[in-house]
Amino acid sequence: MKGLFKPKPRTPMELVLQTRDLLIFLDQNTETRERKRVEKMSELSKQILEIRIVLFGNGQAEPNPDACAQLAQEFFKHDTFRLLVACLPKLDLGARQNATHVIANLQRQRVGGRLIASEYLENNLDLMDILLPGYEDGDIALTYGAISRECIRHQIVARYVLGSEYMKKCFTYIQIPNFDIASDAQATFKELLTRHKSTVAEFLSANYDWLHNQTTCCQAIGRHAT
Repeated sequence: MKGLFKPKPRTPMELVLQTRDLLIFLDQNTETRERKRVEKMSELSKQILEIRIVLFGNGQAEPNPDACAQLAQEFFKHDTFRLLVACLPKLDLGARQNATHVIANLQRQRVGGRLIASEYLENNLDLMDILLPGYEDGDIALTYGAISRECIRHQIVARYVLGSEYMKKCFTYIQIPNFDIASDAQATFKELLTRHKSTVAEFLSANYDWLHNQTTCCQAIGRHAT
């Protein structure tokens, strides 16, 4: 008889809370038996895929705006966003790709007319201190790079990065020998300098000489390399 009844769909709140529990397990239980860890990882991959379907639809039906808004609200309220970012290196490739799509979508979700990702990131700017150094890790560089660009869509984040030590490190990242990573870092650098004109103008006014010198050095290195 069980086969006659489909399981009741989980609410956005249930999805987020269950995902959060799995992320906490993955983050904190480093010495768990391998079999149990694999089981939890499989559950988490399914949860992330289900969240992606809520946000993007399933190919047959469009996403429900109310469900998307509720999911986004729960995601940021319970700090699941931070947990997901921290656990990305531990996910398999498929789950990591789905998680990246989820994070990108959440940046655009509005709740009551408010862009809640922007409000969340304003109070959690240190997340960029996790994302941007990802360029130094070849396994996670492209994933963290893509997420960094999504976060930079918010002016408060762009202003923080432009004023941080990572802005100076961008010139190191775009010279990384790995072409894909260097190109990704260059895309992030371009996003920083083109997305928010007023913030960029302030940065250039205060740092024009430094930026000019760095650009000149990079061009010289490029000519020498060729």
